[in-house]
Amino acid sequence: MSPSPDAPGRRAGGDLADYASFLRRRWLIICSLLLTGAGAGAVLLRLVPPSYTASAQVLVTATGSPEQTNQVTNRQREPLNLDTEAQVARSAVVAAKAHELSGAPGCPAVVSVPPNTSVLEISCTAADPKAAASGASAYALAYLAQRRESSTQMLTAQLKAVLVKLRQVNAGLAKVATTLPLLSRGTTERALALQRQDILGRQAQTLTARYDALKTIAVTPGSVISKAVAPTAPSAPRPPLYLGSGLMAGLLCGVGVAWLRDRLDTTLRTTADVRRLTGLDALGGEEIRGLAGAVLVIAVPGTSSREVRDAVRTLNDRGVRVIGAFVGRGDAPPPDLPSGPARTPHISSAAQPGAARPRRTERPLAGLAGGDRAAPDSPGTGVAPGTSGNLPSGRQATAGRRGHRL
Repeated sequence: MSPSPDAPGRRAGGDLADYASFLRRRWLIICSLLLTGAGAGAVLLRLVPPSYTASAQVLVTATGSPEQTNQVTNRQREPLNLDTEAQVARSAVVAAKAHELSGAPGCPAVVSVPPNTSVLEISCTAADPKAAASGASAYALAYLAQRRESSTQMLTAQLKAVLVKLRQVNAGLAKVATTLPLLSRGTTERALALQRQDILGRQAQTLTARYDALKTIAVTPGSVISKAVAPTAPSAPRPPLYLGSGLMAGLLCGVGVAWLRDRLDTTLRTTADVRRLTGLDALGGEEIRGLAGAVLVIAVPGTSSREVRDAVRTLNDRGVRVIGAFVGRGDAPPPDLPSGPARTPHISSAAQPGAARPRRTERPLAGLAGGDRAAPDSPGTGVAPGTSGNLPSGRQATAGRRGHRL
């Protein structure tokens, strides 16, 4: 059966051989864009200014003042909420303090928490190694200063609240002590006054102990356990990242452009392209003996698959079956088609009426091979424009109005 004239030829699919064939056909485009991507990555690597990163590590400890803590479990082994502390270290307040300590425009800090530790790692990136180290140290000291300041303010507020309450209790005790001698023994008023005196005395004792405990708290925000050191090598740009990204981008662009070029290219260059783009099998002389139908003679390179499909459609419309194709060079004469038992086929080129007769070296579109016994010629019976030879019934094909040369 001849292929459908409207159906496109076989394109590359999921077979490994198809991918290998695609790479062989379009390796130049893929390699060119791959090298272009690598070159672009190398250019960016040279153009991007280097940056240096320095890190300082801070051990966070309990300040001693009451603060929000986590419940210690098997998964949460530290009472301090280090995620909250990391947010505090990145806050605008700490950044302002770091700017005051360093005396230079501060660099943005990156704070990370190593797993299962009470350590904050504060990193700073700058164009100068010393500026990066100075920025990281300033952030670490500014964080500790902010932590100490906030804890001190909280402790001072608690001391004031306890002191105010203690004064109120002492004032109540003084008032009870003043009115108690004036009350008669055994009366209800004296019993209530004694009970109130006892309650206020216990409150004063508790508040005094609380006040003394708050006064003796030492605020310990933490300490810098690893000072920032000026780095000796830049942290960015990273050659593997830039070159790898360039290679990957070039490879993706190369495969995309090559695939698009392969989909839009209809030129037949090899025998494999004839089968891939038109669906016709490349036949030899021995393969078509005993078969009846048309054999397209296709010159490669230079022939378009669209022309071949148009020729197949024309032959199918005339009732002629296309059994395959002869593939040869464009400057080589067409091969002799084997004849059937009826007669030897005659191959000639079709010409447009009134035009000069084509040369014998021009390649016809198709020839007819095989067939039954000869039948009387019928005037005006043609195979297709540009075809010649013997019809399967033995009738001689007449030339169409316009010849097609592949």
